[in-house]
Amino acid sequence: MARRYFAQASILPAIPPRYSFSRMPQITLTRETPLSAAEAWSRITDWPRHGAFVPLTTVHVHDRRIVARTGLGPVAFDDIMDITAWDPPHHCRLEKRGRLVQGWAEVTIEEAGATTRVTWVEELHIRSLPRLFDPLVRKSAERMFSKLLDGLLTR
Repeated sequence: MARRYFAQASILPAIPPRYSFSRMPQITLTRETPLSAAEAWSRITDWPRHGAFVPLTTVHVHDRRIVARTGLGPVAFDDIMDITAWDPPHHCRLEKRGRLVQGWAEVTIEEAGATTRVTWVEELHIRSLPRLFDPLVRKSAERMFSKLLDGLLTR
């Protein structure tokens, strides 16, 4: 698999240094919920359920790897994520290792009196997307992750 990746990467054109590609700033979302930390954790880490809130996406789990496939038929991409930190019910970290989407996500869950605070922090790198599109990508990602987080915590 690595050999195939490098073979494909070698045919990409050289990029002059003055052109920068998208490195999206962090998105941070925080929600307060009446759920217990354990229940919030259970809902957030029910990875296949994420597909119910992200359009055109199905999610499969293979040990410590999560694959979210987004698209229609042959026009699709895989968002491949490895779980690199796991401390239930308080913290997990995912490293995004796909060909198109790279970066990381962290979920932190803290009990705060009668409520539980859920914080989702995400940084995305969209391969070969010029920085010109950063505002659009950021707004879309914030909207999508807000919908996902709200859906997971309320249903």
